[in-house]
Amino acid sequence: MKLMGLNKMLPIAQAKGYGVGSFSARNTFLIKYVLMAAEELNSPVIVQMSANEFRWFEVSATEFGEAFHKVKDQFSIVAGLHLDHTKDINVIKEAIDAGFTSVMIDASDKDLDKNIEITKEVVEYAHAKGVSVEAELGRIGATDKLETDSDDEFYTIPEEAKRFVEETGVDALAVSIGTAHGVYAVKDPKIDFDRLKEIRSLVKTPLVLHGGSGLPIETIKNSINIPEGGVSKINIATDLELVFLKALGKEKRLLNKEIWQLDAELLEKAGMAVKEEVKKKIQEYLGSADKSADF
Repeated sequence: MKLMGLNKMLPIAQAKGYGVGSFSARNTFLIKYVLMAAEELNSPVIVQMSANEFRWFEVSATEFGEAFHKVKDQFSIVAGLHLDHTKDINVIKEAIDAGFTSVMIDASDKDLDKNIEITKEVVEYAHAKGVSVEAELGRIGATDKLETDSDDEFYTIPEEAKRFVEETGVDALAVSIGTAHGVYAVKDPKIDFDRLKEIRSLVKTPLVLHGGSGLPIETIKNSINIPEGGVSKINIATDLELVFLKALGKEKRLLNKEIWQLDAELLEKAGMAVKEEVKKKIQEYLGSADKSADF
């Protein structure tokens, strides 16, 4: 496997006009199946988990990192290991020590100046360790409260985005343009593409779309295919968990340790279902199949 941070992976995807899927495994078992899907399609991929998900599923950044690195040598694709939404610098440091290639500091609940201050500190620390940093400006709502605790949404202001990336030096910026984490209550959430285009006109840094689960194919494609490159990293979590639980015949989420106690044959079936879902996203939504050669 060729491990790669956001600082190298996303600019190439942006220039080539496709998205890289950042898939939340939400447990250590599914890491392998996300990578299997990308390997079969020769696609770059990112495996991720957030600080809230660590708490909800009772798995640590260290355990998740160890599980990823344990299986990575089985694959030859370009891949990254990403820490999603995190406010605690100690979790960020733990993830970096565990071999994550990128981390996300989410200080979007602070005012602009404080967000810049906190993000800049994380960027300086992570870059010194050779790790990329994603940050968020504006707030992306949550319908499931797994990835973030907020159900508020404040759209990203383009002029603030320009100042933010210039002063922090982040490698990727998550923007709020109408998406949300979790399951959408409507079939086609209204996405502010004009806002996205304006942000792109002012910001050259790769952009990230959170809340990719449940969005229509055309919405994802339109978010990627805007002049000078739209979003380059698309986060997908809920869709994978729903497929996983359905294959297991479960409705309620399972803790990481509970998953490993299930019947091996049933688990394999559920893992393969998730693999097929990841492949579907890569082929139909992201356009990243056969793009590993770009790296």
